Amino acid sequence: MLKSSGFIDRHFRVLAPLPAAAFVVVMILFPVVYTLFLSFTNWNLTSGNPLQVVAFRSYARILAEPRFLAAVGRTFLFTLLAVGVETVAGTGLAVLLRRRFAGRGVVKLLLLLPLVAAPVAIGISWNLFYDPNIGLANYVLKLLGLKGLKWIYDAGTVIPSLAIVDIWQWTPMVTLIVMAGLAGLSPEPFESAHVDGASEAQILWRVTLPMVLPTIYTAMVLRSIDGLKTFDIIYAMTGGGPGYASETLNIMAFKYSFEYFRMGQSSVVLVFLFLVVLLFSLGILRLQKISER
Repeated sequence: MLKSSGFIDRHFRVLAPLPAAAFVVVMILFPVVYTLFLSFTNWNLTSGNPLQVVAFRSYARILAEPRFLAAVGRTFLFTLLAVGVETVAGTGLAVLLRRRFAGRGVVKLLLLLPLVAAPVAIGISWNLFYDPNIGLANYVLKLLGLKGLKWIYDAGTVIPSLAIVDIWQWTPMVTLIVMAGLAGLSPEPFESAHVDGASEAQILWRVTLPMVLPTIYTAMVLRSIDGLKTFDIIYAMTGGGPGYASETLNIMAFKYSFEYFRMGQSSVVLVFLFLVVLLFSLGILRLQKISER
């Protein structure tokens, strides 16, 4: 026991991170490497043929499909709509909630409710909300004298309609992140601005927002990664329909895997999704560095 204890003490710095390292290798690194390997194969569970390495043939086949390029466009459109509105609305709410007013605690509590709701329950509720015949959305539009929409049942409105659901669910997350950033700001610049006679609007644009901008960029990166990978809400509400109108890269990869059983080509889509998420995130971080100069 003494010898064993001495060995652990001497090598503790190496042994302590081993469980975390094993978790990263098994749960993160291996799936990525295995997916990359499968993308160079023609593995098809329904063909009856053994797995064969076909180099970039699967990539060429996927890139030649108009359906894939359309899915890339929908993925970016959904993410830009959702993250753009979430960033602006979340920052605005955070600034408002920084002020003290009656019921402030209740408002913060209500902000948490969309975050803890189950995605399937959210999908069912919003499907009822968007129903062209009995849905509350068209009822409100008709009260305002406007024509009802088909929402998720029309190819022209399905992506914005899904983005609204994402905005409703995840704007509170951006709000909480920005509120944490605001709470950590030093009060001295604000006191100096008040002494110099700056108005509240000037303090907001010249002091508050520049100081909290790194936190806003962090929230944008986190939401962009999640937005590009969104699956549950889209699949629960539309399944990629009508037709292929709401089929993003994640939905397309799922269909290729579990509906068509073309695992090799599904892996190609996932590799491209990984690259899209990586490049999009790096672009936002690059924008952050430029803004800090």
